[in-house]
Amino acid sequence: MTDMATTLDTASDALPSLSVEEIMDYIPHRPPFLFIDRMVDIVPGESAVGIKQVTMNEPFFTGHFPGHPVMPGVIQIEAMAQAAGALIGYSLGKGASVGKVTYFLSIDEARFRKPVYPGDTLRLEVNLIKERGQLRKFGGTAYVDGKRVSNGTFSAMIVDA
Repeated sequence: MTDMATTLDTASDALPSLSVEEIMDYIPHRPPFLFIDRMVDIVPGESAVGIKQVTMNEPFFTGHFPGHPVMPGVIQIEAMAQAAGALIGYSLGKGASVGKVTYFLSIDEARFRKPVYPGDTLRLEVNLIKERGQLRKFGGTAYVDGKRVSNGTFSAMIVDA
């Protein structure tokens, strides 16, 4: 039987990846509002996977919820959107993405299926559904330990910064 983590790591090694420092070359978000730690399995112009290590030190856990910390669903969707933004920037290339920013336009069909807790590793899979001019539509699904915790579709627009 194949170990799923080994399979995922092997697949990640075969495709481009980005460190958090490299992600910040492509999107304007910075801590505490940067919700992806690395990108793996990047297929330019098509799909990518963002990874978020959820820690107890996240600022939102102070109020969501005291004594029972749960990652807000809207932050999960934001993390998917950031992964999509990094994919757009990477796909355009460093030179072409300079002076550009990707704005979140809409969220559709968002579903929150299971709570995400401190200590979880969030795997954020994003796929380009449609591209027209500067508009992009993505599908995103978040997983913890191979189980879907949230998903939705969202749109973004690339604009001059």
